[in-house]
Amino acid sequence: MDKRILIVDDEPSIVKGLTFSLKQDGYAIDAAYDGEEALEVFNNGHYDLVILDVMLPKLNGLTVLQRIRERSNVPVIMLTAKGEDMDKILGLDYGADDYITKPFNVLELKARIKALFRRMNGTNSESVIRIKNMALNVENRSVTVDGKEIELTAKEFDLLQLFAKNPGKVYSRENLLETVWKYDYLGDLRTVDVHIRRLREKIEKDPGRPDYILTKWGVGYYFADK
Repeated sequence: MDKRILIVDDEPSIVKGLTFSLKQDGYAIDAAYDGEEALEVFNNGHYDLVILDVMLPKLNGLTVLQRIRERSNVPVIMLTAKGEDMDKILGLDYGADDYITKPFNVLELKARIKALFRRMNGTNSESVIRIKNMALNVENRSVTVDGKEIELTAKEFDLLQLFAKNPGKVYSRENLLETVWKYDYLGDLRTVDVHIRRLREKIEKDPGRPDYILTKWGVGYYFADK
C-alpha cells in the first residue's frame, strides 16, 4: 500500500509542484490550503506523513501541529519561509520531526522523507530492549516506563532507540544529527537539545536529575548502562 502524505500550504504552486513530484515516487497525496482545512482533512483520513507550512490562514501551522499531536504521532515535516532559528526550534519543540526552509530543493525534501520512513521501518533482532523500569519495543515502536505507555514522536523514538541500543556511548550533537536524521543536516545544533529535553520530560521522573539520558559536559549525551 502506498504511503499517504498530507501537504498543507497556502501557496497553490508549492502544493501542485510537491504533489506532482511526490506522486512520481509512488506516494498518495492529499492537500489542504489553510489550518482549519488541514485538521478536517487529517481527522478524516489516515496519513503516514504530514508536510506542514508554518504560515497558514485561519490557524497557523504550529497550532495545527499541536492539534495533530493531541491525537497522533504521525511524522511531521515543517515548512517555514522564515530564516530565524527560533521559528525552527519552536516547530520542533511543538513535536515536529523535521523542518526545511523555503525556498527548498525538492530533492532534499524527498531525501528527508525517505530518511524518516527508513527510520520508522527499521527492524532489529532484539525486539524489546529493557533498561531499568523501561521497555522499548523496536517492532511496534512503543515505549513503557513502569508499565505505562509513553507517547513519543517518530524522531524522539529514533533518538531513544539509538541510545538504548548503545548504553554508555557518548554522542555529540553533531553525531546525533548525522546518525538519527540520516542526511547532511544543516540545522541548528539546538535541535538535538530540544529533542533531548522533550524526551527527558516524558521518560524521566525528574528531568532535572535524569536516570536514563545523561549529559557528558562539553562532549554530548549518553544513555545509562543497563
